[in-house]
Parts: sequence; C-alpha cells; structure tokens
Amino acid sequence: SSYGHIRDLKKKDFSIDIEHNYTPIYEIPADKKKLVETLKEEAAKAETVWLASDEDREGEAIAWHLYEVLKLKPENTKRIVFHEITKSAILNAIEHPRSIDLDRVDAQQARRVLDRIVGFELSPVLWKKVKPALSAGRVQSVAVRLIVEREREIQNFVPEAAYRVIATFLIPGEKNVPVELNAELNKRFKTKEEALAFLEQCKNANFSIEDIAVKPVHKSPAAPFTTSTLQQEAARKLGFSVSQTMLVAQRLYESGFITYMRTDSLRISDEAKQAAATYISDTYGASYLPEQPRVYKSKKNAQDAHEAIRPSMPNLTPERVKTSLTADQYKLYKLIWERFIASQMADALMDTVSVDIDADSCKFKATGSTVKFDGFTVLYEEATDEKEKKETSLPPLEQGQLLKLKELKSEQKFTQPPARYTEATLIKALEENGIGRPSTYAPIITTIIDRGYVEREQKKLKPTLLGRAVDGLMLEQFPHIVDVDFSAEMEKNLDKIESGKADWHKTVDDFYQGFAASLEQ
Repeated sequence: SSYGHIRDLKKKDFSIDIEHNYTPIYEIPADKKKLVETLKEEAAKAETVWLASDEDREGEAIAWHLYEVLKLKPENTKRIVFHEITKSAILNAIEHPRSIDLDRVDAQQARRVLDRIVGFELSPVLWKKVKPALSAGRVQSVAVRLIVEREREIQNFVPEAAYRVIATFLIPGEKNVPVELNAELNKRFKTKEEALAFLEQCKNANFSIEDIAVKPVHKSPAAPFTTSTLQQEAARKLGFSVSQTMLVAQRLYESGFITYMRTDSLRISDEAKQAAATYISDTYGASYLPEQPRVYKSKKNAQDAHEAIRPSMPNLTPERVKTSLTADQYKLYKLIWERFIASQMADALMDTVSVDIDADSCKFKATGSTVKFDGFTVLYEEATDEKEKKETSLPPLEQGQLLKLKELKSEQKFTQPPARYTEATLIKALEENGIGRPSTYAPIITTIIDRGYVEREQKKLKPTLLGRAVDGLMLEQFPHIVDVDFSAEMEKNLDKIESGKADWHKTVDDFYQGFAASLEQ
C-alpha cells in the first residue's frame, strides 16, 4: 500500500514554474522515501502491478504518481477500481482493468496548483496586514465568508412581535371521553391591546365547524446517502462532527461493511437493489415494495465516480454485525443501512385533514393527519434542521358541529433571526452553491477552525475577530477569491478538465492573470 500520496508539491517552496506552463515541481516527502524504495523493489519483482487507488481525482492522481515514481511499464501495469471491499467487487475489477485517466489526473493537478498559488501568494499579504503565520485558501476563504455574512445578518436582525390566538376545544372522543382540539386564528395582531380586545369579543361567541377538507398525500423516502447528506444526517441524528463521521465511515468501508464514502452520486447497482427488495419483501411483505424499483437522479455537477453510500451487503442488518463494530461504527452503520433500505421501500400514504372553524365571522384552523399505510416510515424518517410542527391525529368531526370552548389565549411571538451555521448546514450551503467536492467538505471545516478563523459555540459555527479581520481584508483586496459564484465557476472548470473539455494549463492561466493583477494593486 502507498498509504495515500507518495509525492506532492515541495512544502516550503512555491513549487510551480509559472514561466513554463505552470509545471508543478514535485518531491517525495521524507516520511515516504523508505516506503517508495520498498515499493520499487516489490514492483521490479512483480509479474503484474495493480493500481487500485480510489476512483476520484485524488485517487487517480495517486495512481499516476505511483506509475511515474516507480517507473512502471504499461505492459505489466493495470489500473483497477472498486467501490466496496468485497470479493465479488474486487474480482470484477480485476476482470475489467483500464488505463490511468489522465484527464482526471489533470483536474487534480489543476486544483492542487490553484490552491498552492492562492495560499502561497495571499499568505504574505495577511502577515503584513493582519498578523504573522496566517494563511488563506481558495475554498476555505469562501466558507469563512459565508459564516461571517450569516453573523452579520444575525447582528442586523430586528425582531418583530406579533400576537397569535389559540383556541382549545373539547370534542367527544371514544366512549364519549373528551379529547382536545387545538386551532389557531387565521390572522395575527400587532399589539397586545388588539389581541386582548379580540379575546373579549370572543367570550360569548359560538364556535362551529364550517368545513372539513381531507387530502390524500404520498410521502416518498429520502434518497440513499451521499457524502454531504451523510454528514448532515449524522450531525442531526447522532451528534457527530463532520470529521468524526468521515473517520467512522472510513473504518466501515475498510472493513467491507459499506461502499466508498466520498461520493456525490445517487446511483445504486442493480444487485444492491435486488438484495434490498428481497430483504424488504421477506421482512415486511410485498406491499412494502414500490411498484417499480426506485431510481434517484444525481445532481447535474455530480462526478458520479461511485455509487451512493450503502451497505455492501443489504442483508447484513445492524443487529447481525453489532458485535463486530465499535459503538460509533454501529450507530453510523445503522443509519446508513436504514436509510438505504428505506430508500427502496414504498411510499407512506396519509390523509391530511384541514378543519375550518367559524366564530362569529372569525376563522380558526386546525390541521392533522391520519396514516393509512406507513410504508418506508416503518423503518426510517429523515431528520430536518428546522423544528417541525408534528401533525397530530384529529378526532372524528362533522361539518356544522358545535364546539365546546375550553380555553382561548393569545401568545406573543417574535420573528427569529437566521440561525448560525452548524457543520452540517455549512456543508449543505457549500454543496448548494457548487463549492467543494465530497473529499473536501471535512478538511474545509477542520482548517477554518484549526486556523482560528471560526469557533464552535454550542455546536454552531461563529466567526472569531481574527476570522472577521481576514475576511474583511480578503473582501476588500481579493473580492473574487471570496465570491461564491466565482468559486462555483472554478469548480465547474475543474469538472470540464476532468471530462476532457478544457485544458488545465489554460484554466490555471486564466485564473492567474486576473489574480496576479489584484496582487499588484
């Protein structure tokens, strides 16, 4: 094993020959020199050398660097890829070798060169203007910008008060035992006096059901996990940090329990779908299978190198493997397994009920729902960042029915400022804006915290004074570097290089010409 990269840009030098087409100047790090010598000896003796690094940009670059450094020969070198560490996946990869994808290597080189240019050229500016030993980064600076902007929105937010009116009625339930029905007035009052005047007016009002609307609703399961959605859901449901999620997922992958965990694809193999369908049918019955196997579409900019994250063997339930896993591994495997199996199940069927209540020309509304068929929700439901208002089941009601008022009260509510980003919601924002890729989300957050630009406060991300100062300087002198749209466009350009539609040298040069000009200002 090469244990990741065996060659990189020189650490302390700029290591890019600007005058000669941005040629990277690579070196073998000191801690890898002995390993490289061992690999050279092994490769010289081997009948065939299999390059089996990951299929993303970094993995392809590792394969290429190994080929170059070990001086491998095309006649006995084979590039293979697999997305799960199972016997069948590895044997299938061996039967279908390919050559190194040089377009993907070029995309990685372009990213590495761009990041080195930005980091190396901007850092001295920060040392001079803010304080020594600071650093800037092409993607991390945008992440800090988002956090600073959000903090500014929070500080500038002016809450507005409003009074809502809630009515609680007593309805005859089963065996004539009264049950409560809560309804809210269809308008809000600006002042406490207006709300109290309304309550006084309603003291002797007659409340009756004006209309009942029942609407059937199909609720579909969430798609299987990508890197981003796994990080978000593990934060919401398990309280895991992004780096913790990736560390645990890496162990699960290496142990053969899940497919590769750095992916933005929603593709699922036919074999996995069939295995899931068999499990669902055997466990819950055929009615829990959808009419057609589900197909989830990946986002337009997805690299699609791997499948979605799923259990390698869907019939391996969390309980069956529990004794082989640590507590955190079990929690994450259970989350991945349940999400995947649920994604292949039938919709949940519900009736949503909306009740209009009339009180002397004032309208109240009550809502509720009834589950007709639980479908995928028997196993799993996706969490959300917002506090959801849970719809309750309503007692039997009839149009024209008179209601007995138990309580009528007003509550003061204030509009809320936007919430600070959590690690999960920041990743969601980066992904939605087309910034970063599955392999970069966790390192971005680790970097901006380690460098003191951002701090965690009750699991929320808050900019430090240093972070604000650096962001302010970047915004003033290098606005395009911290511009979300500019960064997203650069990610698209890297994708074009990977698909063979753009030259990496020209992409870097187009960036550098504008960047160099801004440095001179």
